[in-house]
Amino acid sequence: MPFRVIVSDVDETQLPNETPMEMAVRLALAKALSVAARHPEAVIIGSDQVADLDGQAFGKPGSHAQAFAQLQAMRGTTVIFQSAVAVVCLESSFQLTELAQIKVKFRTLNDAQIEAYLMAEAPYDCAGSVKSEGLGIALLESVENDDPTAIMGLSLIHTRRLLDKVGIAVINV
Repeated sequence: MPFRVIVSDVDETQLPNETPMEMAVRLALAKALSVAARHPEAVIIGSDQVADLDGQAFGKPGSHAQAFAQLQAMRGTTVIFQSAVAVVCLESSFQLTELAQIKVKFRTLNDAQIEAYLMAEAPYDCAGSVKSEGLGIALLESVENDDPTAIMGLSLIHTRRLLDKVGIAVINV
């Protein structure tokens, strides 16, 4: 399917008392609506992912120091990656969202292993500092979810399901 990538200008700051799940869904929808405002005739897909450690949201770290702190906090724990997708079209008046929850068990890593990973991967634009499509997979003990693509930030199964609901077939026959 032909598509274009358009970056939204949404502030990704967590709102007061907002859970990581609520944050992921809100940001996915806000990103889609932001782009849809400039392209009201288009079907827009927005997504966001937030790492959820016992209710604490870990978004994109933005810096080496923050990434190091995130990975220290998550080592040896189980984290739920809240991966939300939104499909929006202003002209057709639809906006739908779905959430994939990915249960990730982190290995117990020492500080030297965390530092080596950060130097090799620099995942400062990834939720929870984990670039699972690269070396970040080495940080993980196990991953449980219903869509193997969801850990990378956009659940393609959930996206396809939303597109089906609005009458867009991913495979045309």
